[in-house]
Amino acid sequence: MRPRLKICALAIAALACMGRPALAQQILRDAETEAFMADMSGQLVKAAGMEPKNVQVMVINDPEINAFVAGGQYVWVHSGLIAQADNVNQLQGVVAHELGHIEGGHVIRSGEGIKDATSVTLLSLVLGAAAIAAGGAEAGMGIMGLGQQAAMTKFLAFSRGQESSADLAGARYLSKAGLSGKGSLEFFKKLQNQEYRLAIPQDNSYGRTHPLSGERINVLREVYTVDPAWERPVDPALEARFERIKAKLIGFVSEPTQTLQKYPETDQSMPAHYARAYAWHKSAYPQKALEEADALLAAAPDDPYFLELKGQILLESGRPRDAVAPLREAVKITNQPLIAVLLSHALIATEDEANFAEAEQVLRLAVQRDRENPFAWYQLGVVYERRGDTPRAALATAERYAMMGEHPMALRSADGAMQGLKPGTVDYLRAQDIAMTSRAAIEQQRKKR
Repeated sequence: MRPRLKICALAIAALACMGRPALAQQILRDAETEAFMADMSGQLVKAAGMEPKNVQVMVINDPEINAFVAGGQYVWVHSGLIAQADNVNQLQGVVAHELGHIEGGHVIRSGEGIKDATSVTLLSLVLGAAAIAAGGAEAGMGIMGLGQQAAMTKFLAFSRGQESSADLAGARYLSKAGLSGKGSLEFFKKLQNQEYRLAIPQDNSYGRTHPLSGERINVLREVYTVDPAWERPVDPALEARFERIKAKLIGFVSEPTQTLQKYPETDQSMPAHYARAYAWHKSAYPQKALEEADALLAAAPDDPYFLELKGQILLESGRPRDAVAPLREAVKITNQPLIAVLLSHALIATEDEANFAEAEQVLRLAVQRDRENPFAWYQLGVVYERRGDTPRAALATAERYAMMGEHPMALRSADGAMQGLKPGTVDYLRAQDIAMTSRAAIEQQRKKR
């Protein structure tokens, strides 16, 4: 669990290189999961002195047990971490730690560690080159090598300091929110067991970006066990939601055979029905998937996420007309933009022009509330195109390409939109903004070549 940054040493020069951005990985967007993450972390965000509406805890599809921050107020949690967590309190412990990185500005301040390490490297290069020039080739190479080692040691110490700082900050947030630190210690135990399996030496953490899990456990145990919240139980309602989310996630990302082994048909619990619905759907057994969805709805007929699940199965099984009713009801209950986009998809897929006006209305409201959804803009472009509104179809396409970082395509679409839109209107000005931003991004990329 760390800010997404690492230092790479190449030959005789130390280079700082950022890890792949979160958007390069598959972001798993789901209405129920995002609502749960917001509710699960809300108290912690407030305890960290931040506004819950400004902090997002998002999930990416990665089997590693990890979480990180990568700029802004975003916490990225790997799907593998959620799958391995035993309860919601463990997840809260991880999120509290990551919030410590945000509050501490560690992603930004990591540049300080790189700068210091690079200064040591450059000095060693100068001294080494001088020794070589004076005829001491072997001594010069030795100086360079020692400089590399010193630079890496300096950066690793800086990184470990940030991790320890985030650990203690996370403990403060848990305490202030009235949440037990048991989950945090339990999760560090999981990481320690992983270190044992990987045969990582446990004598000290020298040469590592993180303190050893055992070291962290020893420090945090002293903090957590004296906290008034230590014996406080997990919120049962939040724990039940966690079990649903975990099962849903496993069903979505895992191989169906693995899901069915973990959640056999003898298990009639709500999470098991959820997981199997996704497993059967992925296996192209729509009827069995629908049976699982109907079992969920029999227990909770007004649950919007069970309605969403049934609508998704029907839509993706080639039955968009049947999908409209449950999805429409789910949107009515939640007004959730991600579900609204799924409803619009079903409306468009019916190929019934009578449904296009509703699809447009639903999509326009959805992108007002959540602009960061490329598929929503694609759908809106389709609706405009089918209704003969080519300029606004081009504008929606420009929005989608701009969000995806496809600046040449965004510029082309924005220019096309402006040709058909009335100057000075809101849509025209938005197309103009996209064109200007895309043109600047293209020029910046050209200068870097």
